Amino acid sequence: MRDLSKIPPYQWTEPEWRGLVNRVRAGRRLAPKTWPGNARCAVALSFDCDHETFEMGAGGHAIGRLNWGDYGRRAGVPRILDLLAREAVPASFFMPAVAGLIDPSEPRRIAEAGHEIGVHGWIHEQTGTLSAAEEREMLIRARDTLADLSGTEPVGHRAAHWDLSPHTAALTAELGFQYDSSMMADDECYEILLDGDPSGLIEIPVDWVRDDAAYLLFNRTPPTRPYTSPEAVFDIFRREFDLAYEEGGVCQLVMHPFVIGYRSRIWILDRLIAHAKAKGDVWFTTHRDLAAYLRESFDLSAKSPQTP
Repeated sequence: MRDLSKIPPYQWTEPEWRGLVNRVRAGRRLAPKTWPGNARCAVALSFDCDHETFEMGAGGHAIGRLNWGDYGRRAGVPRILDLLAREAVPASFFMPAVAGLIDPSEPRRIAEAGHEIGVHGWIHEQTGTLSAAEEREMLIRARDTLADLSGTEPVGHRAAHWDLSPHTAALTAELGFQYDSSMMADDECYEILLDGDPSGLIEIPVDWVRDDAAYLLFNRTPPTRPYTSPEAVFDIFRREFDLAYEEGGVCQLVMHPFVIGYRSRIWILDRLIAHAKAKGDVWFTTHRDLAAYLRESFDLSAKSPQTP
């Protein structure tokens, strides 16, 4: 096959552009008619613990930026864990393995609090820059490292930057992950198709609309500044939940301890949980348990975890 990156798109043949579109595609929608406990909808909260790797994964090594990343660990995560414990709400924490190695006690603390640990790269690298062999080795190393640190086997994968290579989904399925949470083809979960064939891999989709960093992140490269008030971010997240509740679907959110964890922002999470709980029939779940429920509901087969 030709290297399409070196060919103008208007010169791509139909088999080439169809092959590109069909390489990784959304398959059947996994929207069950009922949720556990007769809940009307599911709420799946997630936190990406990038910490210092937010800087290092892009090749940076600025002391101030590394120190800023440490805020997520020192202040953000404890504040989030305290809130989740107070409300008895489980959540999923996706972590680059290097972030876990910097403070090995953090993954175990999170897991011992009843939350899920998922893979989020080795050092928050750009997955699309890796060869298939490099990416496979990185996934294995990150998975095994987090398993050792947390005492639990990670079953979920989220690509750093939500940056997937043509190989990511196939490797994730091959290595026995139960779900991915990096793609955006639907509001509801779906089965991933690989070259048109069902993979057995569940996608729990993300979106920039449901990501706190899209509104509130300070960044130097590329230069971004918060453009949305905390009140407006809460309103967006609340509206996402309200329609998910009305439709009987999933409200999935992505937050970052070094973004949402500030004193002036943590109330967004607090008030959102209170708003959802006020409905009375909501299932708060980890991504792991959501994927397990969907797998059972739709009789999905999955590859067994492989140990290289």
